[in-house]
Amino acid sequence: MNRRHLLAAAPALLAAPALAQPAWPHGGPIRVICPWPPGAANDALARLFAQKLNERLGANAVVENRTGGAGLVGTNAVLQAAPDGYTFLASATNTAVMPLVLRGATFDPERDLEVFARTARAPLGLAITGTRPQRTVQEVVAAAKANPRQWTMAVASLGAAGHLASIEFNRRTEAGLEFVTYRGAQPAITDLMGGSAHLLIEPSFNLIPASRDGRIRLLAIASAERSPLAPEIPTFAESGLPGFEFASWYGIWAPRGTPAAIGERVNALMQEVMRDPAITGRLTQQLLEPVTESIAQTRAFIAAEIPRARELLRSVNYQPE
Repeated sequence: MNRRHLLAAAPALLAAPALAQPAWPHGGPIRVICPWPPGAANDALARLFAQKLNERLGANAVVENRTGGAGLVGTNAVLQAAPDGYTFLASATNTAVMPLVLRGATFDPERDLEVFARTARAPLGLAITGTRPQRTVQEVVAAAKANPRQWTMAVASLGAAGHLASIEFNRRTEAGLEFVTYRGAQPAITDLMGGSAHLLIEPSFNLIPASRDGRIRLLAIASAERSPLAPEIPTFAESGLPGFEFASWYGIWAPRGTPAAIGERVNALMQEVMRDPAITGRLTQQLLEPVTESIAQTRAFIAAEIPRARELLRSVNYQPE
């Protein structure tokens, strides 16, 4: 995700009537903590959230990129913050799954954090380094089974949707791929382009731009239908893996005990943002699908996601790192 593309037109896109002003915010900076580096989708959506807080609510919100520990450093900063509406976490799928994949993550995402909104989702894709000749999923699986030591699967972040999808891909194909973990999507894509990593499952918006010069090739998309932005790329179902559908999703959390009234206000704000045709158009062009749902709907979604991830990890006897 190129956040500059998303934010360049922000002044024009974000002009809209302000919401009614309750006591919050009443002064002091609001921290929007993003536990991932600048330049990624998490960061762009965090900055969009902060900008909306400022423009619509008269807040003084700033984004802090608190990276490290596969997202745990920034998440812990929010867990330890006062529940007063002046600290938020702008993160992704990892937040709900983190305790299942990291030994150091001792929190309960449903009990110790308040989720206020899901903002967007992004279908995943499978990419191969351009240094390898295979051009279909079936060819990759056959080659990996024939020579498993000659193939690696890059994992951009533990607990991310791409990590879970990689586990499922390895399990269903019995390809025997070795996983190599990176600190974010960009280092993984860099190694994929150079040929030191061979496969990567990541949100399609990260892979399609990198595939245009041939240094990587996108082989399949993990959605029910082909993407209108890359109609030549088949789905996993078309590639022999029916039902293989995975998406990364992004949201806003706060420390446990943050007033419900603040949460409802944040949720209403982001639903309004994600219904703005100009913003949704730009997100769609980046292969990000806006999400508009209530807090109760988001909680129900996460409550279903965690058991799915737990069962998938258990099926391969995954041990937290």
